[in-house]
Amino acid sequence: GDNEQGLTAGDRVAIEPYLACGQCRPCRAGRYNCCARLEVLGVHCDGGMREYLSVPTSLLHRSDRLSLDQLALIETLGIGYHAVERGQVAAGEWVVVVGAGPIGLATMQFAVLAGARVIAVDINPDRRRFCRRLGVEHTVDATADPVAQVEALTGPELAHCVFDATGSLGAMSGALKYAGPGGRVVMVGLAQGTFAVNDSLFHRRELTLHASRNSAGAFPALIGLMESGKLDTTPWITHRLELASLPETFPGLYAPEAGVVKAIIEV
Repeated sequence: GDNEQGLTAGDRVAIEPYLACGQCRPCRAGRYNCCARLEVLGVHCDGGMREYLSVPTSLLHRSDRLSLDQLALIETLGIGYHAVERGQVAAGEWVVVVGAGPIGLATMQFAVLAGARVIAVDINPDRRRFCRRLGVEHTVDATADPVAQVEALTGPELAHCVFDATGSLGAMSGALKYAGPGGRVVMVGLAQGTFAVNDSLFHRRELTLHASRNSAGAFPALIGLMESGKLDTTPWITHRLELASLPETFPGLYAPEAGVVKAIIEV
């Protein structure tokens, strides 16, 4: 039917899965990513691993040039895009990203695009090698005094901005150690529970602590970056699955030896 987006049957679109109320204070300020009554497709309500679903047309973002594979990656990339916005990353700054899972990798990719000098910190050597494919120049083994390794690269002033993308309460507490005086720390990964802050370090360095949740208004910008070739998603998709096979194959995706970065489910 008629719609403000001018969409027609057969259009290729990315689905922005954030169902916001549009009325609360964050929504009125354009920050619908942290709507007081937010529901996310696949988290709070049924998601996309099915043959059909109904989505408001306002959440559909069309591209005539991008493939379905590219469009399927936009939501994940949007989380990293928004995180880098929250961190106000500037060209030439030292940026540390702790955790090289998909959210951390997306954060690294946009920090690189912003012109930052990015250091990836992770325990997995395969993930550290993958970071190089996204343009990350420096990687650090999280199991071997990572703060000292970071300082060897940045000098004693350490990082301007640190992103934690681990979802580990312990790692989140430790993320502050990478930030230099006047630095910013952005919590991107989500964990259930409470993480501790070393208040002496926090105050002595006068750090700024941010949370980052989902994204808001990022989809059009991401589509533009991908259509222009500035954002290369070629390395991201490492596995493909058929919808009918999921009951048997899905559990195996969690195994570290599977080497999954992103798996595409073909319907």
